[in-house]
Amino acid sequence: MSSKQTSQPTGALSGMRVIELAQIMAGPTCGMMLADLGADVIKVEKLEGGDDARQYQDPQINGVSAPFLMLNRNKRAIALDLKNPKGKEVLLRMVREADVVTENFRKGTMEKLGLGYEALRKENPGLIYCSVSGYGSTGPYAEKGGFDLIAQGFSGLMAITGEPGGPPLRTGNSVADINAGLLAAFGVLAAYQHKMKTGEGQRVETSLLEASLQQLYWHAAIYFGSGRSPGPTGSSHVLTAPYQAFATGTDWIIIGGANERNWTRIAQVLGKPEWCEDPRFARNAQRMENRDELVREMTAILKTQPAQHWLDAFDAAGVPAGPVHSVAEALSHPQTLARGMVVEQEHPQAGPVKTVGMPVKLSATPAQYHRAAPRLGEDTVAILGEFGYGQAEIDALIEQGVVRDVGQLTTGAAAVG
Repeated sequence: MSSKQTSQPTGALSGMRVIELAQIMAGPTCGMMLADLGADVIKVEKLEGGDDARQYQDPQINGVSAPFLMLNRNKRAIALDLKNPKGKEVLLRMVREADVVTENFRKGTMEKLGLGYEALRKENPGLIYCSVSGYGSTGPYAEKGGFDLIAQGFSGLMAITGEPGGPPLRTGNSVADINAGLLAAFGVLAAYQHKMKTGEGQRVETSLLEASLQQLYWHAAIYFGSGRSPGPTGSSHVLTAPYQAFATGTDWIIIGGANERNWTRIAQVLGKPEWCEDPRFARNAQRMENRDELVREMTAILKTQPAQHWLDAFDAAGVPAGPVHSVAEALSHPQTLARGMVVEQEHPQAGPVKTVGMPVKLSATPAQYHRAAPRLGEDTVAILGEFGYGQAEIDALIEQGVVRDVGQLTTGAAAVG
């Protein structure tokens, strides 16, 4: 799916103005989701280097950080020194006309800058102030910083990830960061709906801890119901079997026997209809109790034929099954492409770049991809002009080092990513 640069975002959130003070992943994920749906997201970055994600060296596309390109499409960028009183005044002028401010700093950082929620709501009582932190703003760990890896360990996610008897493992993706960004966007939309009704703003917050704990729905149900902490189960499910990855004669496949009807079909495809009456496997509770034995017997049969043979057979029988793709295979699959989940955009330095598309489809107001991730300071002059600064004032702010424009940075290719 290709996207051309256009200047005016459209969509369900057209008219919403967001000031993004967040960086790296959680906060920018929130901002990208809002921007994809039409919000005008203005990314405020420090003068030297900008968002830390810009500095990720591997991989880069023509000197531009690929991780930064992934999470910052559809945004505009201003490079601003918030420690300078004049820089702070620029931000306050922007806040007075904004709907949302997002930040993901350690508790107290924004307050030290005089830009915390209480300070900004005085400037704009209708402001929605969204914070993403490590542990939340209350509790004994509120002052601690947080990272995705730490949150996964603290929340119990690492205790349930991996193979039984193995070391604790993090999930392959940054689930705490990504989910925190999604939850932040969810909270912003709820607060925005309230604002549309009442004109009243509010504070929205989530944390990496809460975003990780939310992933434990089934495991928490087991603990609350039995007092037992579940451990890792590899690719298998904690409540039903067979529901996991299986080795075949060639590649691994996934088989989802999530109910008795599917189990009956699985047994028939494998040529073992008698398993449906076998006291070891007849019902889900028995299959869970004898899962190791079930997996051994199923695997012995599955290894007699290549993966595609079994995928075709399970598909014909109506059994949920699928391959275990590599990232490359998943992102190039016709189904992925048909759902618009790969977006290509043109970046002024990187050239054509691909990012993962919006996973929510709206029939009347679909996501729009109107620009690639901005260069550092790319929109500084235009944004200042929108907030009432004249050209002489803008020139003075640039000369005094309060802001930077992308034109000042073009001498170093790495700096403009």
